Amino acid sequence: MSRPVTAETPTGPMGVPDVVAALAGGDTVTPVWRNELGGLTFRLEGEAVRYVKWVAAGTPEIDLPGEAERLAWAQRWVTVPRVIEHGADDEGAWLVTAEVFGRSAVDPRWITEPATAAAGIGRGLRLMHDSLPVDQCPFDWSVEGRLVRADERIADGEGPTDWSPEYRHLELAKARACIGDPPEIDRLVVCHGDACVPNTLLHDDGAFAAHVDLGSLGMADRWADLAVAAWSTEWNYGPGYDGVLYEAYGIAPDPERIDYYRLLWDMA
Repeated sequence: MSRPVTAETPTGPMGVPDVVAALAGGDTVTPVWRNELGGLTFRLEGEAVRYVKWVAAGTPEIDLPGEAERLAWAQRWVTVPRVIEHGADDEGAWLVTAEVFGRSAVDPRWITEPATAAAGIGRGLRLMHDSLPVDQCPFDWSVEGRLVRADERIADGEGPTDWSPEYRHLELAKARACIGDPPEIDRLVVCHGDACVPNTLLHDDGAFAAHVDLGSLGMADRWADLAVAAWSTEWNYGPGYDGVLYEAYGIAPDPERIDYYRLLWDMA
């Protein structure tokens, strides 16, 4: 079974927040993305193309000021969107970035060429992990910090019915014990933090172009990214492409770490 879609391209009418309309001025505004937490992304097209991410006030899971900081830091070494401005008001927060050339790996072009796309995602993730300097990274995505979020979700009443089908058979106490006993770190890197398929952009020849949506970027074991990136190929392309991603990254699957970081992803 595949995991439910948690973000999607809008298919019907979608309201444009007042601040987005103001930022657009006379530019054409096109909704391009909506996630399950209510975050919206719009394309503003005029003399130049810009993208605006907007989230309603009171949505702590999406930290746009934090993403702006991470993008500004990471752009010294890797290709990510350039921050133009960001801000907040009583209604919500927004982040405006410049266009980055490339197609999302969930573009219809790549849905029909999943093996090429999965390989591009793997190579792009390896490039990020090799390029971003751990010793200069001020951001954290460690297991310890993520366990705090897992406990908050448990306290809010979340449990197995909220997890992916692969883990719904687990009892809550057993699952919490599992994520509380992480495997030894394989290689500490600066992780993307949400390396799912939609967040990689590819050139038309399948070469890696850029990463987007880096609101959780921080230091962690590389398997925290790898396990979920490969998992998301199944959600977006169907089964059988995780191995393509691992091979392109240059690593053999590690079943123990894959299982651990997928369960942690579900719970945290």
